[in-house]
Amino acid sequence: MSEHTNGITYADAGVDIDAGNALVERIKPAAAATRRAGVMSGLGGFGGLFDLRAAGFADPVLVAATDGVGTKLRIAIDTGHVEGVGVDLVAMCVNDLICQGAEPLFFLDYFATGKLELDQATRIIEGIARGCAASGCALIGGETAEMPGMYPAGDFDLAGFAVGAMERGTELPAGVAEGDVLLGLASDGVHSNGYSLVRRIVGMSGLGWDDACPWAEGSLGAALLTPTRLYVRPVLGALAAGGIHGLAHITGGGLTENLPRVLPEGLGAEIDLGAWDLPPVFRWLAETGGMAEMELLKTFNAGIGMIAVVDPDRAGAVESALREAGETVCRLGHVTPGKGVTYRGRLL
Repeated sequence: MSEHTNGITYADAGVDIDAGNALVERIKPAAAATRRAGVMSGLGGFGGLFDLRAAGFADPVLVAATDGVGTKLRIAIDTGHVEGVGVDLVAMCVNDLICQGAEPLFFLDYFATGKLELDQATRIIEGIARGCAASGCALIGGETAEMPGMYPAGDFDLAGFAVGAMERGTELPAGVAEGDVLLGLASDGVHSNGYSLVRRIVGMSGLGWDDACPWAEGSLGAALLTPTRLYVRPVLGALAAGGIHGLAHITGGGLTENLPRVLPEGLGAEIDLGAWDLPPVFRWLAETGGMAEMELLKTFNAGIGMIAVVDPDRAGAVESALREAGETVCRLGHVTPGKGVTYRGRLL
């Protein structure tokens, strides 16, 4: 005879529907704080509605991007510092959208775990909402998947999906030409790429996540969990000023692999490695891991999180607009005939 007088339930299998409903109620205020022009519905429906006309678009082209946070999540899980990975999730998507010339409009998240822990999930999704609000992007929906047996206790995974729009004919890259100036926007550290290598190097160092950070105040784990920088508002403002021919979000593949994605056939780029100071986190990773300079440049952002390819006659105006918006900007080099990225000078 079953010990359950009313028969087996979904909760007996490890899925707590009530906890999922409670999470939705908890995060509604955070999601509501991201509301923007065009949003037509709140959380809880089968889909999120968005009105492009109400958002101010006349002849829009939609742009979509999806991404995750990668093995940076392992550090967040192991340290319990999960607040920032939601910002990472948003940044990895919306920073890609602006590279196409699109304004981010709305965002959806996918949060998967073995057993839903309400406090942990709330902190993560509130981080997602903070990233959305900082980017002018509405959090209009998502999915929380509780899947017993799929994840070890306390583990979770994240995926994000963002949609943006631009008026037809304004897409990027466009008009990239020889002589265009490369403006580098500073990163806020490692961002969300290369963490399998980061974790390997930390293992080589013999340090733990709670040990003192060798290059900054606080713990090593906290320093490596610094969220990805959100470039949306400064870059959209600079785009409105005119002169930007292309934008490259420096993610996996580093400067070496990402910049060529916005260069037309027959054109390459020359970068002066003396144009900026390598941030201490990358110097520590390189020295501790014995990394060659070229490996660093094709794995990490090396301190440059976004590159703008700019008409030389407008470079000063664009640089000023970005600085006024709070960005740290340097002139990296210029577009050249050829293929790929060539470097001069030394970074290490």
